[in-house]
Amino acid sequence: MRFLLILLFSCIAISNSFGQIQLQGIVKDSLGNPLELANVVAFNQEKNILQAYGTSNTNGKYKLELSTNTKYKITASYVGMESYEEIISTGEEDITKNIVLKLGNALDEVQITYEMPVTVKGDTLIYNADSFNTGTERKLEDVLENLPGVEINEEGQVEVEGKVVNKLMVNGKDFFDGDTKVATKNIPSKAVDKIQVLRNYAEVGQLRGVTNNQDNVALNIKLKEGKESFWFGNVTVGGGASTDEGLYVVQPKLFYYSPKYSVNFIGDFNNTGDVALSRRDIRSFGGGFRAPSRSSGTSINLGNNDLGFLTNQNNATDIENILGAANFSYSPNKLLDISGFAIFNVSDLSSRQLSFNQYTDADLGIPDESTEQSNQEKSDQGLLKLSASYKPNVSNQVDYDVLGRISKDVQNQNFFSSVLGSTTENEENTPYSINQSLKYYYTLNEKSIFALEAEHLIKDEDPFYNAQLTNDPANNTDPDSNDPFDNTAAVLGLDTSLQNYNLGQNRRIKSNQLDAKIDYFYIINAKSNLNITFGSIFSQQKFDSRLFQFLTSDTTLDPIPIFNEGRATNDTKYTFSDVYLGAHYRFKTGKFIITPGVSLHSYGNKNTQFEERFEENFFRVLPDFETRIQFKKNESLTFRYDMRNQFTDVTRLAQGLVLNNFNSIQFGEPELQNALSHNLSLFYSSFNLFNYTNIFARLAYSKNIDQIRGLTSFDNVITTSTFFNSSFADENLSAFGRIQRTFGKLRATLNVNYNYNKINQFIQDRRSVNEGFTQSYTPALRTNFKKAPNISVRYNYSITNNTQGSNKTTFYTDAPSIDFDAYIWKSLTFVTDYTYTRQRRSGGNAQSFDTWNATLSYRKDKDAKWEYELRATNILDVQSRVNNTANNLFVSSTETFILPRFITFRLRYVL
Repeated sequence: MRFLLILLFSCIAISNSFGQIQLQGIVKDSLGNPLELANVVAFNQEKNILQAYGTSNTNGKYKLELSTNTKYKITASYVGMESYEEIISTGEEDITKNIVLKLGNALDEVQITYEMPVTVKGDTLIYNADSFNTGTERKLEDVLENLPGVEINEEGQVEVEGKVVNKLMVNGKDFFDGDTKVATKNIPSKAVDKIQVLRNYAEVGQLRGVTNNQDNVALNIKLKEGKESFWFGNVTVGGGASTDEGLYVVQPKLFYYSPKYSVNFIGDFNNTGDVALSRRDIRSFGGGFRAPSRSSGTSINLGNNDLGFLTNQNNATDIENILGAANFSYSPNKLLDISGFAIFNVSDLSSRQLSFNQYTDADLGIPDESTEQSNQEKSDQGLLKLSASYKPNVSNQVDYDVLGRISKDVQNQNFFSSVLGSTTENEENTPYSINQSLKYYYTLNEKSIFALEAEHLIKDEDPFYNAQLTNDPANNTDPDSNDPFDNTAAVLGLDTSLQNYNLGQNRRIKSNQLDAKIDYFYIINAKSNLNITFGSIFSQQKFDSRLFQFLTSDTTLDPIPIFNEGRATNDTKYTFSDVYLGAHYRFKTGKFIITPGVSLHSYGNKNTQFEERFEENFFRVLPDFETRIQFKKNESLTFRYDMRNQFTDVTRLAQGLVLNNFNSIQFGEPELQNALSHNLSLFYSSFNLFNYTNIFARLAYSKNIDQIRGLTSFDNVITTSTFFNSSFADENLSAFGRIQRTFGKLRATLNVNYNYNKINQFIQDRRSVNEGFTQSYTPALRTNFKKAPNISVRYNYSITNNTQGSNKTTFYTDAPSIDFDAYIWKSLTFVTDYTYTRQRRSGGNAQSFDTWNATLSYRKDKDAKWEYELRATNILDVQSRVNNTANNLFVSSTETFILPRFITFRLRYVL
């Protein structure tokens, strides 16, 4: 901590070591009216560089920080006005200078020899990348992190003005269907000219004036090349060594753009953990399917029956990855756009983890448990997406998308428990899904707009699970001693005469869902419109499962449990329907945009199993409300409320037994009802280009009524659970705030995060109220010198309080970090980052680990085609990381083993 404070004050001292004065004044038109968002630039005549820039506020005021005793060319510009230019010389005192701009009746005589770092055109904010780049950037992600108001969050998503960017384009064309993470990790920084932030972005131009798009933010990356058609990108190859094995890296990233079509290819073949697109990224890849323009208030969960992989590149001991991803767009004419992508990925990962679980409720009689698990995971994934958009005229637009997804997943785990002994688990799954979307928008006249949106999903999952329990946890050599799993085996109806247990389970879940709606927008006047929605959701799921015990290599036993009415298998069919009618009235008055709404739903759901049918039909009214206060062009406050009806998936309804794993047994409840939730949120945003201060704050509260909760019983550490609708409400309250301010070449940021949740838990027929409260504070300071080394210091401090019945635990985390990058002699780039993490539990010992990585690269100059790079990760060769957590059942201390020290030499060729 002392080291970070020294660095912080050093940065401030560097910033203040240069003599500076302030140039300020007011920009007006010829009638004396102040001009907001006028651009004012100071161009250093001696060094021939743009030294300072600013934007006028609502009162026309501007302010620039200039060096003393220096000659500057001051230029001011405003859309539709003639540019202003004047040469001034600074002394030791501040200068006040008002600027008057005249209407632009003729061509500007002033030759603009600079590009503004930031300009505003309506709802579009434009950053000039070169104004912020320092020379050490290699990817788009590096460029974005330099920009004021732009953040890369912990999930790798791009945030602008506190809002997550949900679409990214390159030269106006979707890049891998708008996925931001693919772009930020792979587009080379050298190709980036401008970053256009498209606020209030509307996917469909016809609906721009009748829907609330305030939270929609898109990015358009303008490329530097000005030619008609061009290639860009790079190819990286490399190798190295670690303590265990040889290392290899091959990563081609090639891009071609022309007015009619574009082709992008990303390849990756490496075992260093530096993947271009991770397995988790691909699994969450939505393929551009977005929620309807206005939610119906119904949420139905089709469930997730994948293998629940535990390993990623952050907690793996071994990684091998092969990726091939291609994206194209083609516009044969101005009316039709065709695009698509294909992704194939093979991921092979290994992991090892040690844990100690201390159960918090002594009355449950559950013994503390030490575990060790080693995982080997392999996943082959394939995605294919095709899209077409046809716009014959301004009144019609048709969009069609189809996304296919298939994978083959295998997971093998060796698991040791101090209570249950040794277990070998094997899982396989070969799921596939096909998702289709059709949208049609039609403008009848200046008063009426129609929109049809329909989405159809087919999903098929077939997970297989096998567990072999081998004993004996207490190292007891007596074969007649009681096995800790024997009680559970007897209850399950297994053959307990065998020394070991070999269990198997086949499952098959087929899902078919259609979600469609028709919207009618009636434009009453320029400030108000009415939206009528008629829609429906139809869903069908089939669930089959069989639990069995291997007796010998070719004989099996179908057990009959002595509980759950002897039901071990599942053959369940579940259908759901929602037919609804909604109305929303949107109107503007002064600074307010108000949108009250309501929807009437007719629900029907039934499930059939064991020759019984369970059915429920009912009506429900769901209100929602939104209001937005636009204080200024870049300052607003938005309040939202909605009531949602939440329905579960078939696996919670099915009465037969399901093994989530060998020590977690589940059976469903066919008469589960829906849960109802109240959701409120408040979002404040202020983006000030005048004094470079950005403030974002979000407050959210949700209360769940009739929430579906688990009813859990324990036998040692083996759980048996079912589900029911709890009459006790669960609650969640979260608050997030960020303030960012730029002082010359320093940018200071403070993030504050609070989260409180209350959950009602039911174990052994006993209810307990579990509460969790986490508070996190993250101050950061970053320099942005063009020719000097840059330092970024960051300190994260968090406190997590968990209350489980009468037991309380508190965790403290300190994580200071520093990033350093330098561009030396216009040929060497040195980048390094270091993080120290210290965790402790109240009343316990502190545990810590640190991470240090560094890269040294050489290229003859910034335009050189060849670059040579030496990269080292985990320089301190830390073997593992320790993490302390608490959940609703126990407090856990986990040691996760990670990749060892890797040193690689890489050769990169830049197109």
